[in-house]
Amino acid sequence: MANIKPSLAKGTRDFTPSEMEKRNYIFNVLRAIFKKFGYSEIQTPSFENLSTLTGKYGEEGDKLIFKILNSGDYLSKVPDGALADKASNKLIPYISEKALRYDLTVPFARFVVMHQHEITLPFKRFQIQPVWRADRPQRGRYREFYQCDVDVVGSSSLLNEAEFILVYQEALEVLGLTDFTIKVNNRKVLTGIAEVIGKPELIVDMTVAIDKLDKIGLEGVNSELLERGFTPEDLAVLKPIILLEGTNQDKLASLREVLASSATGMTGIAELEEVFAYLTRFGKAELLEKVVEVDITLARGLNYYTGCIFEVKTNQVAMGSIGGGGRYDDLTGMFGLKDLTGVGISFGADRIYDVLEELNLFPASSAASTEVLIVNFEKEAESYTLPLLARLREAGVAAELYPAANKLKKQMSYADDKKIPYVLLVGEEEIQSGLLSLKNMATGEQQKASVEQLIVLLKNGTAI
Repeated sequence: MANIKPSLAKGTRDFTPSEMEKRNYIFNVLRAIFKKFGYSEIQTPSFENLSTLTGKYGEEGDKLIFKILNSGDYLSKVPDGALADKASNKLIPYISEKALRYDLTVPFARFVVMHQHEITLPFKRFQIQPVWRADRPQRGRYREFYQCDVDVVGSSSLLNEAEFILVYQEALEVLGLTDFTIKVNNRKVLTGIAEVIGKPELIVDMTVAIDKLDKIGLEGVNSELLERGFTPEDLAVLKPIILLEGTNQDKLASLREVLASSATGMTGIAELEEVFAYLTRFGKAELLEKVVEVDITLARGLNYYTGCIFEVKTNQVAMGSIGGGGRYDDLTGMFGLKDLTGVGISFGADRIYDVLEELNLFPASSAASTEVLIVNFEKEAESYTLPLLARLREAGVAAELYPAANKLKKQMSYADDKKIPYVLLVGEEEIQSGLLSLKNMATGEQQKASVEQLIVLLKNGTAI
């Protein structure tokens, strides 16, 4: 058999140890902030029943769901007519019952319904797991990627929306980002716009089109709207709304005039104003001037959103959104649990990784897992170095002993390649004196210390 050159499936990646250190740095920062805001962690399976996912993301989203073929002879139950038609959509009900999860929100809604008698409402959860989308791979867009979600169900208070803005602000600032925009809108405002135009039945078509403004421009949006059933007169009404400018208050004031005849639209405006009022009472009014931006073109393109929606972009790197979310009051109703409101946001960990990498924002400590390497001079010394290694680890110091008595140059190169900051030299002289030689690999400086002193120096970060 010929050797097959190994390759990765498009849109997927391997992660090296140094990359995993950086990824875990992001996850650990987010996890700590989520917990600080009162969220508890859960996990759900990598794949769900296809029926659980289908119909929750809109027509375009459904096309991006990775279906899993049934096991066994999955074609045996397909009617001859369906095979003859060669239409894949007609075959799916017969050959696929499962699918990889598209996001974490719909599985979370399913989780809430199935565990409704075990959880306390309002239920605040966070979840950090991979999702899969059959999208066209490109920079910042992968077919397998991690989402970091925080959601709360069982509370209609807009305090939750305000706190999500604070979660975004704190997390991104702790990660080192200094210039980012949190865009906000409300699906009720978009519904109001469709009502004012006289096309409430085309609300989904409208939101899918205007959500692409950044990608295809106003002319592209107009062309798509015309294809979806809107008229040139409708576009004339839409244009000034889509291109609203000014401060957040200016935009909301303009919308109040435009949507005066739509009760739904006015409710959406009132909800945005209440979220902003919460931020002011938090003492965060400056966010409304520098970070938070009302963007009427923001639609998020997902059918399950019903209220406030969010999208976060960094202004320091050319990159798509690095986070987003919104309120989805009707989502659990799709699984039989009515009248349970929910709202949540997500961080795109993979895109955040790319941003931090490009801006060189990862801390140096995230590049190394081992703090000190004990040089192996000779096998006979292991009776001393192995107990020493165990003692360092028991004290919470990440340490390792080079596994063989190779040349010193090779062991030093190993420490350099792994970016291990310190090397511990334990020769015959050190064993007899009880004073070990600790070398700083960055500066080349050395200092002598007893085992007890060494542990204090490493744990306190006061070694040379």
